Amino acid sequence: MSRTRPPTPGRLTSALGAAALTVTALALTVPSAEAVPTSATTLVVNANQTLRPVTHVATGSLYGLADGATPADSVVQALKPNTFVQMAPGGSQLPNGEPRPAGDALVVAPKAARAGAKVVVRMPDWYPNFPYKWVSWADWLSAVDKQVASVQSSGATNISAYELWNEPDWTWDTTNAGAFNAGWARTFKEVRAKDATTPIQGPSYSAWNQSWMSSFLTDAKASGTVPDVIAWHELNGSKDIAAHVSAYRSLESSLGISPRPISIEEYGTPAEMGNSGALIGYAAKFERTGVRDAELAFWNHYGTLGDTLTDTGGSPNGSYWTYKWYGDMSGNMLVTTPPAQTGIDGIASRNSAGNQISVVAGGCTGSCAVTVNGLSSLSAFGGTVHVKVEYSPGTGRTTASPGPITISDTDYTVSGGSITVPVTMNATDGYHVVVTPSGTNSSLAGRYQITNRNSGLALDTLNAGTAQGTSVVQATSTTGTDQNWTLVAAGSGLYKIVNQKSGLLLGITNAGTGDGGTALIWGDNGTADHLWQLIPARDGYYKIANYNSGLLLGVQDMNTSSGAQVLQWTDNGTADHLWKLTAR
Repeated sequence: MSRTRPPTPGRLTSALGAAALTVTALALTVPSAEAVPTSATTLVVNANQTLRPVTHVATGSLYGLADGATPADSVVQALKPNTFVQMAPGGSQLPNGEPRPAGDALVVAPKAARAGAKVVVRMPDWYPNFPYKWVSWADWLSAVDKQVASVQSSGATNISAYELWNEPDWTWDTTNAGAFNAGWARTFKEVRAKDATTPIQGPSYSAWNQSWMSSFLTDAKASGTVPDVIAWHELNGSKDIAAHVSAYRSLESSLGISPRPISIEEYGTPAEMGNSGALIGYAAKFERTGVRDAELAFWNHYGTLGDTLTDTGGSPNGSYWTYKWYGDMSGNMLVTTPPAQTGIDGIASRNSAGNQISVVAGGCTGSCAVTVNGLSSLSAFGGTVHVKVEYSPGTGRTTASPGPITISDTDYTVSGGSITVPVTMNATDGYHVVVTPSGTNSSLAGRYQITNRNSGLALDTLNAGTAQGTSVVQATSTTGTDQNWTLVAAGSGLYKIVNQKSGLLLGITNAGTGDGGTALIWGDNGTADHLWQLIPARDGYYKIANYNSGLLLGVQDMNTSSGAQVLQWTDNGTADHLWKLTAR
């Protein structure tokens, strides 16, 4: 790709002497407070404040199951799905251009049960078209009767509810079927005449709308047909979910309706499918607001577990592994506090033994962090805890992922009952932070030649220079000490990168935080641009992220020539952002 040429490095603001520092001295240096990102990029987890028991609220999907064999049980069960919304028993729905009906609720109910999941029967999917084509009231009530009879004779014990209609705000035929509210009451009473116990769910609007819901509930209360479960869809982003739930609860109370469970039967935009960073924000808000269950939307194909698989019965993509971390949670959900309605967000749990905190986060770009408070009040944790940080790289919806990659695995000192875990994030990736009392530390500390994947050239100083402020470039590989760089652990999974020949640190001109900031060597003056996070990629390469800026070490214009300037740039997936470490 083409990059704008960065400005010529300006005069450095620091006036430190150029004396080389020894690696021994550097090893004793800890990151300064300035290295911690602002509250705007930090998710706060309260380890001693439980939210509610773990129920994996948002791990289910609409039409996530295709049939009794697809997807494989092992793939389904790993997500610990809460609820699936599936086609009417005996239905003929052909959504999204599918060649044949699939996802029959009673056909897939045993598969769902093996995964511990419930199933909602979407009754109008009896019809083949979407939006639905109304036939007649006699035809519709006959279809309802047949479905209820099928459910009752099936012996299925995990049918969560009947969904009486889907997105009536635009699929209900008022001209031929009359007003929806009246049609709801008529259908409700037909179901209850045949099945007095299975919950009924609705009104299943395509979006939250205060006016629609107020009219619906007012009429439903008057007719004695208030749903057992209130449902609507969130298909326009996650930022307003809390406001919508709050608005519903206020409306419910004002109408004198006893509190109902809330089901969000479809969530996520088409562009967000397979995007861990975007989807985790939905899950966090559903957990935080007390939603009972929520299902990933169906925008593409049957049997993809909400597009966490590459296709029907396909392989896991990057988002699957984020949802698997969610599925692995046990015990109680914890209180998490994001800085805003958009950006970094996440969910957290504490296991029943009280000795593991699991956090799944995403939606942030660059230098981000997870702060875990309340550790000192938990008996399992002492003055030092072990933290593992891993990530699931975004692969896109249709590309398979072999699984998560560990970023760091190290001990943290607890201060005031808290730790802050720095994580350089990509907005489409999912991140997992696991806190335990103890563990096995791993470290990249050591001396290396650092080689660029795109050019095959080694990280060096200009003309093998040793003076403070010398530019860092790429150069033809040699055995010189100017191409030797020592990674020194600086705490919290971060490193300082020390040039062996000069004893100076890899940093960024003027500690800049913008694209194109040029790399240089400088004395250890405690600035945050001297802190780097090494993020493993596939095939043995690393992204080297400056923790001050959140940007990646790369080469100007992706140049492959010796002497080309090394700089920092946004993570755009180019090969010059990948580096190999070869021990020296």
